[in-house]
Amino acid sequence: MTIMKFSTATVLVAALGLGACTDPASLGTYNGDPNQNTKSGAIIGGILGASVGALSNSSNKTAAVLGGAAVGAAAGGAIGYSLDQQAAELRQELANDGITIVNKGDRLIVSLPNDLTFATDSYTVGASMQSDLQKVADSLLRYPNSSIQVIGHTDSDGDAAYNQGLSVRRANAVADQIQAGGVPFNRVQTIGQGEDQPVASNLTPEGKAQNRRVEIVVIPQST
Repeated sequence: MTIMKFSTATVLVAALGLGACTDPASLGTYNGDPNQNTKSGAIIGGILGASVGALSNSSNKTAAVLGGAAVGAAAGGAIGYSLDQQAAELRQELANDGITIVNKGDRLIVSLPNDLTFATDSYTVGASMQSDLQKVADSLLRYPNSSIQVIGHTDSDGDAAYNQGLSVRRANAVADQIQAGGVPFNRVQTIGQGEDQPVASNLTPEGKAQNRRVEIVVIPQST
């Protein structure tokens, strides 16, 4: 039996080549396949696991590479499966059509448009959004192995310092609703980005509306 030998450089080049075959942009787009990120997670996990195996001090590099790939693929696939399941459930449960759910493969982003969540210049969550935030909290409780970032964003209208403060207050208001739904305080981090991370042009009303948002980012933690 022929034993294949892998150098560290060989494995890293192979990993980069496989990574190029997995289009990162596609990870953020729901293509109708409910298991799309289970597959992507397994591929990426396998690549990373193989790389770790190659860099190990094991006397049997081949076994280390293959073992690392197997472990990495299993872990990545499990995370991807969990995100696929959680995303599918949230898409069914959330009643507000303005809420978007994007699965990035390594995290889930639930985006709440501010125009539907808050009144102008307000940081009090509207009654219509509170029930949906309870459903998000319920989902987070069903999937406890994750940390959550609640990130506030604004458009560029007005003073930048005011927008920064408003984004923090709105992020805190959404986080408060999630914690009131039972999610432990230590799982939730709040961040205010103000006008610094637009997703559309601030030169049009439509673009500004997209930029005014609060994002709930669900980041799986390995167990």
